[in-house]
Formats: sequence, structure tokens, C-alpha cells
Amino acid sequence: MRRAVRPHWGWAMLGVGAGAFWTAARVSVPLMAGLAIDEGILKHDMGTTMKYVGIILALGVVQAIATGLRRYGAFRMALRVETDMRQQLFAHLQRLHFAFHDQAQTGQLMARANTDIQQVNTVVILFPLTVASSLVLISVVTIIVLTSPLLALLALGTLPFLNIAATLFTKKMQPVTLHLQEELAELSSVVEESFSGVRVVKGFGAESIQAAQLDHRADQVLDRSLEAARLRAWFLPLVDLLPTMGLVAILGYGGTLVLQGKIELGTIVAFNSYILMLIWPLRMAGMLLGQASRSSAAAGRVHEILSTDPAIHEVVGSPELPPGPGELRFENVTFGYGNAGTPVLDGLDLVLRGGEAVALVGATGSGKSTVARLVPRFYDIDAGRVTLDGIDVRDVSLVNLRQSVGIVFEDTFLFSDSVRENISFADPEADMDTVRDAARLAGADRFIDALPEGYDTVIGEQGFSLSGGQRQRIAIARAVLAQPRVLILDDATSSVDPTKEHEIRAALREVMQDRTTLIIAHRPATIALADRVVLLDHGKVIAEGTHQELLASSREYRAVLAQAIGSDAVDTPAGAAALDAAVHADDDELLEVPHGARTAGGDGHGTNGDGHGAGDPVGEAAS
Repeated sequence: MRRAVRPHWGWAMLGVGAGAFWTAARVSVPLMAGLAIDEGILKHDMGTTMKYVGIILALGVVQAIATGLRRYGAFRMALRVETDMRQQLFAHLQRLHFAFHDQAQTGQLMARANTDIQQVNTVVILFPLTVASSLVLISVVTIIVLTSPLLALLALGTLPFLNIAATLFTKKMQPVTLHLQEELAELSSVVEESFSGVRVVKGFGAESIQAAQLDHRADQVLDRSLEAARLRAWFLPLVDLLPTMGLVAILGYGGTLVLQGKIELGTIVAFNSYILMLIWPLRMAGMLLGQASRSSAAAGRVHEILSTDPAIHEVVGSPELPPGPGELRFENVTFGYGNAGTPVLDGLDLVLRGGEAVALVGATGSGKSTVARLVPRFYDIDAGRVTLDGIDVRDVSLVNLRQSVGIVFEDTFLFSDSVRENISFADPEADMDTVRDAARLAGADRFIDALPEGYDTVIGEQGFSLSGGQRQRIAIARAVLAQPRVLILDDATSSVDPTKEHEIRAALREVMQDRTTLIIAHRPATIALADRVVLLDHGKVIAEGTHQELLASSREYRAVLAQAIGSDAVDTPAGAAALDAAVHADDDELLEVPHGARTAGGDGHGTNGDGHGAGDPVGEAAS
């Protein structure tokens, strides 16, 4: 928090300086009022009375101006600190590695970026205001001690009890506020997950379950809030009561002194004003103590994120990738997720030649998606090397590396923005012609033009207003617009209706031309897009070759395909024929044409004139 406050000390000093003028004017008013009584009113001197009235009026103007400057300085600094901390936290979260986000809850992170930072903002606002109040307290104590030490003793005799109460209050309040911030974060998590997964919640009719979870978390927040309120309820009245008891003592003893002629009436009036003036600084101190506990807990939670070091380190001054065809190599690569124990990849050796399309095939847990995640350094390998055009990916600028690798994920994520903004996400400055070209290559241009506002149509949350195939084609267009030298298709058609899968494949054929492509697939028709098939098992390559070669030579490959099409036949002639037909259906000519010579076909290959499938035997076989 100190690092966030430091750049804005100028505004803090403005607030403190204005507070000093405000304090001087405020503590001068009772003195002037006492002199007006003693020198003017009691002596029936109208001129002297009006002189002090004028001085008090001028002091009031100074107070008003100083109050405005003090509050503006305090709020200006606090709002800038809040903004800087939120930007710093967001930037740090963006830099943190995938393993961190695998474990972190989105709702928790949102709570730290909003609720926790707002709590820090509150204590920053109170800082200049509390400094000014402290100056008032010091000034008042000094004046009343110099005026009458005995009266000062009566007035301030209750302060040690207030100090004891403040110590106990702080000790009890701190754990309560920490638990409150944690419960607020848990509540935020329930809300975020309920809204993000609203389709699952409604699909299972589980609204009552989520409502019960929310009720539980809300009750926990209520309990912690009421506990904090009870602590304030016994402490803050003491802040009002103890100075008032001092005032009673002053009126009793000071009034006797006035009647005995030992002290002037104006002096006791000023004295009483000073005692009343102590109430607000003490209340400010109480507020600061209560808020400081909560802000400290909130700042600790924010610091917990900021102190987490990214696991993916970038060498300072890392060079950019040299020009190249996109040759990708895995050399004796070993990798495991955290403390999982058994490595996911174990001595993996794999080469993708520039411009080649390679399909990774294997059973669930064989390491296919892990291979895709290591190319853009979402994770760092434990041993071996991953190179792109001969350069170790760990020696390259992260930004340049990830701009050179385009990924279409299985779970397509689109932003709640226009279609154009989603496609041009990697290059917001891309012109409309570039966006249209990317959409055409992805086979998305026709359905986009049919949308109510075309490319300016704002899609719903995560693009759920579109069909699965439409979302996937927009995701492909987004990857294409970035012009990557390596394209990774991570089960890019698995979530698409098999009857519409041919539309995605037709788009992929053109997109993959002259571009190194890594295809993670389990559907036979998607595997057919590749020049070469690599079979993985327990993180190792156990077979590779063309589809026909593996179909003939690898029982494991036949088993993976059989599982994909729901067949039990692996070694029988009929079973092998069925597997071969599943891949060849609608793609016979694709398997016979070299990858570099592929074209989309005049009508989009397998589509009718409007871009929609006239039939999909591949999808039917794959399903």
C-alpha cells in the first residue's frame, strides 16, 4: 500500500497543509469568542465586540476554504491510490502463470480487486482528515494546559480510560474484520459461479441449491458484520461519553472559580468550547481504529496476490523469433503439473516440419492438450527443450512467442462485444477488410452478414447467443487474423454438433494452408485434416505415420478411433473397415491430396450455395 500511496504524497501534503490552516482557524475561534465576551460584551464596548466578531467571521472563511482543500486532497489521493492499486493488481494477475489461475477462484480475485481495494481506499481518505483532527487534539490540549493546568487535568483525566478501551477494541476488531473480508470473498465466488454457470444451474433445476449456498454465505457475512457492529457499538459511545464527563467537571469546578472571581467568564466559555472540540478528533481516532483493522486485512489479501511471483520468467531483453516456416520440435521433454507426481509427458520427442499438419491422437490423459499448452509457454517444461524455428521458446519474448502461435480452444470463449471486436481481439487496429478476410477464411462471413447488425452485432455473454459452430468459426477467424506461424487446434470441433462439423472442417482446410498446424483431436473426420498422425500414450510417442499406416499397424490407434465412433470392433476386418470409413467419409479426396495443395473448393467443400451443409456423412460416422 505504501508503494501505491508514494506517488501521490503531493496531494496528501495538500490535505495535511490545508488541515493545518483549518486547525489554526478552528482553535482560534474559542479564544476570540472568550476575548469578545471579556473585552467587549462584559465591558459594554461595542467596537471591541464587533472587531472580534469580524475576526471570527474571517476565521470561519479560512476554515471553509481549508476544509474544501483538505477533503479534496484526501479524496483525490485516495481515489488515485485505489485506481493505481486496481490497475497494478489486474496487471499482475495478467502476468501470473496458468498454474495460479488453475487454483484461484474467479470470485475471490474479483473480491480482492473490488471490495478489498475499496477498504484500503477508505483508510487512505481518513489519513489527511485524521492528521488535521490530531492537530486539533494537540492544539487544544496545549492551550487548556497553559490556561489552567488543574482544569486541564479534570478535562483530560478520562483519556487514559479511552486509550485502554481503544487498545481492547483494536485487538478484538482485527480478526473480525479479516474474517469479514474472507466471507465477502466467498459470497462473491458463489454469485460469480452461479451467474457464469447459470445454464448448468437451470439445466439441473438447481436454483434452490445455489440459493441455499448464497443464503449460507450471506448469513456468514451478516454474522461477521453484526459482530463488528457490536464492537463499534460499545466503543464509539465511550468516545462521546468520556469528553462529556470532562465537560461536566469543567462546568462544576470552573463555574465555582468564575463565581469566586478567580477566572474570567470568557475563559471558561472558551474552555468549554475546547472540551467540546475534543469530541470530533476522538471520534475520528475511533473511526480510524475501526477502519484500519478492516483495511489492514484487505491490504493483506491484496498483497498476497501481488507478492506471488510468476512462474513463467522472461529473460530481460529477450529477442524476437527470426523469420521461419514454423518448425516445432519437442526434444526429450518431461513435464508434470505441480505436485501431481507422475509426469504427464515423459521424454517426449516430436517434430512438426514447417507447413505440416500433425494430428495428436491418444486416450484421455495421454498428454495431448499438455503438448499444446507448452508451445506458447503457458507452462514451463521440467526437462528437455521446446523449440520454434530452432529457438528455445524460453529464450524468446513472451509477447512475440504468443503472437506467433494461434490457438483455437475446445471451450470457445468470446467477449461480450461486437463480432468485429472479437475477431480483431489480437489486433484492435485491424481494418474492416482484414477482419472480413479472416472471417471468410474461417467460413464465418455468410452467417455474420446475416446477423441483425452484421459485424457490429453485439453478442451475448460468452457468445451464447450464437450456435456452437458459429462461436467456433469466430474463434478460428480470431486466430487467423493474428497471422500465426503455428496454429494449434485443441479439440476445436469436439463441442460442435457432428451434423455441422463439416462446416468447421471446410474452414480449417483453407486456414491450415502453408501453416504449421498441431491438431488435438479424437473425431476421425478431424484427424483426416492432418498430413501425419502421432499417437501418444502416457506422455510418449508410441506410433506415428499416416492414417492408413497406423490403421494397419497399430492396435492402440484402432482402439482410440473405435472409442471415438462407439465401436467395439478393433481387430476384426469389419471393425477396421468401419474405422477407415469413418475417416474417409466425405474426405476421400482430402486424404489423397497433399496438404500444401489443399483448397477450400469452389463451394466450400461439402456445403451448398449458402454455406450450409447439404449432408455430412463424416459427422454421421463420427457420431
